Amino acid sequence: QVQLVESGGGLVQAGGSLRLSCAASGRTFSRYDMGWFRQAPGKEREFVARIHWSGGITYYADSVKGRFTISRDNAKNTVYLQMNSLKPENTAVYYCASAVPGGQYAYWGQGTQVTVSS
Repeated sequence: QVQLVESGGGLVQAGGSLRLSCAASGRTFSRYDMGWFRQAPGKEREFVARIHWSGGITYYADSVKGRFTISRDNAKNTVYLQMNSLKPENTAVYYCASAVPGGQYAYWGQGTQVTVSS
């Protein structure tokens, strides 16, 4: 059974930073791409970032490029999202997800709340 557990969310002032973590278990973590998504109140879930299974290729939503960094430690079965220069509009529940071959995300964590105050 695949399990993804996010942590690291919280309340931060605008301009501050947070690092989210997502610990994975139940499958060979290092074989699969991982992603971060977020869902703000009243909005649909949106893509934030993705990282190739090797860690060598990353993708970002335009809104977070230059401020957020996705990374992974395959030895620890963990993916990270470093978020800098946070803005109030970044307030959302952040989810990590694990992809399957072909690119679709098949497994999701329960989410961690990030709140950015102005």
